[in-house]
Amino acid sequence: MTTTSEPAAELPTAGPEWWRSAVIYQIYPRSFADGNGDGTGDLAGVRSRLGYLRDLGVDAIWYTPWYASPLADGGYDVRDYRRIDPAFGTLDDAEALIAEARELGIRTIVDVVPNHVSAEHEWFRAALAAGPGSPERERFWFHDGGGPDGARIPTGWVSSFQGQTWTRTTNPDGTPGQWYLHLFTPEQPDLNWNHPDVRQEHEDVLRFWFDRGAAGIRIDSAALIVKDPALPEVPETVGPGEHPHLDRDEIHDIYRGWRRVAESYAEPRVLVGEVWLADHERFAQYLRPDEMHTAFNFDFMARPWDAKELRESIRMTLEAHAPVGAPATWVLSNHDVTRPVSRYGREDSSFDFATKRFGTPSDLELGARRARAAALLVAALPGALYVYQGDELGLPEADVPRELIQDPMHFRSEGVDPGRDGCRVPLPWTRTGTSLGFGPDGGSTPWLPQPTDWADYSVEAQDSDPDSMLSLYRRGLHLRRGLPALHTEELAWLDLGLDLDDEGDHVLAFTRGARFACVVNLGAAPVPLPAGAAVLLASAPVDGAVGPDTAVWLDLPS
Repeated sequence: MTTTSEPAAELPTAGPEWWRSAVIYQIYPRSFADGNGDGTGDLAGVRSRLGYLRDLGVDAIWYTPWYASPLADGGYDVRDYRRIDPAFGTLDDAEALIAEARELGIRTIVDVVPNHVSAEHEWFRAALAAGPGSPERERFWFHDGGGPDGARIPTGWVSSFQGQTWTRTTNPDGTPGQWYLHLFTPEQPDLNWNHPDVRQEHEDVLRFWFDRGAAGIRIDSAALIVKDPALPEVPETVGPGEHPHLDRDEIHDIYRGWRRVAESYAEPRVLVGEVWLADHERFAQYLRPDEMHTAFNFDFMARPWDAKELRESIRMTLEAHAPVGAPATWVLSNHDVTRPVSRYGREDSSFDFATKRFGTPSDLELGARRARAAALLVAALPGALYVYQGDELGLPEADVPRELIQDPMHFRSEGVDPGRDGCRVPLPWTRTGTSLGFGPDGGSTPWLPQPTDWADYSVEAQDSDPDSMLSLYRRGLHLRRGLPALHTEELAWLDLGLDLDDEGDHVLAFTRGARFACVVNLGAAPVPLPAGAAVLLASAPVDGAVGPDTAVWLDLPS
């Protein structure tokens, strides 16, 4: 790997539209760093590692939920949005973390989960106590069951975690009561967004965190929150906006209200949606100028390691965003998805929740080579880039022993799905120690076990190795920051003059501006470099040609 210039020191993502080309690092708080040695990651641990994130070259941090929670679903079952879970620290810790990160030029994005709350949330406890027909129950979806004894579930809707979406309550006298809706686990009752209390509460929560310095929010399951009050079954053929609990037209008025809250600050805050939709036109509606600023692009992440597939995903993504003027986002993984090193080493390198199984073989050497190339590919595309913690270390998916799995997706699948814990294992920071530096030496073992070979993936092991995954990410992110062409919306496909029936069919090549080019070879044969091009950065050694499963950044001759 070579570079022709030192990374620039200026910060082009410091302005009011910083989010358009930012590098955003996702932290799963339980697994990033453990400050007090109890085996669980916490905010003190994050504060101790802010220098690492500054040196990595990130512009913002997105935290998955750090709120008070029973942790039935990794914190996405929120008991109280205005309290930090004691396992992570205190509200004072969160405020200090936000402030200290900002001093280093790193903004904070917090996670908000509008579809549901915890079954231990004060609203839901009050609803259970108040009984059928009460105002307290109107904030949720309580419904009588069918049949003479009410034993038939209200709908046959299928949970995002598999299985049915209704749970029956028990009356104070011990008799079966009403049913309540939960698109996820029974511990996550869905909120009724037709209720004014629900709308007002969430706008107040946004202000609570914006007032404490959060630069934006990530909106979990953003397309699910509005339901058809008639509770119809899902039809075989669903027209646009006709699904009973997904992507309903009424949802956009809610996010327009949120945008007004975000725009009311002197430094406008940012709304980032988790929007899983196959229809690109419907997806783009969430990104109109008076709604969300950006939304996650999951299409690219789900595609296999194939040039045609990835080119089509890039083309469709950019075309979908162009009419609404929103930047695309690029992500290789997150806290729900099999890590790239393992995924790209499999025979089927695509991703689908429905096909996850135990024991899927992976060639980790091949996967790591492809993951290195993929990292440079996504970092070269126009828009914002998300990096999930540990991907910069090249961590593979961990095999968590079945008896230690905690993820509800595993249990809801009756043990078929391995769940998501394999990408949530605590990070290795050092070569040695009780938890490889995740917590202080001599502290408790991590809440999920680290594989025995992870010492070799640790920050300490990679820190001074110029050929490590960590070094590649550091160089790439700093170079990306300093190249003006990578902070524009411009992209043009580059014709390398290759035989399209042979190696050209397996190459992605494009320019950003007049001088910068990215070439990615997903085929088996080497691809010659453009004449006169200088190598800025490469995912593997380059000697006049780009080898298989390799990406290269180029400075083209003027």
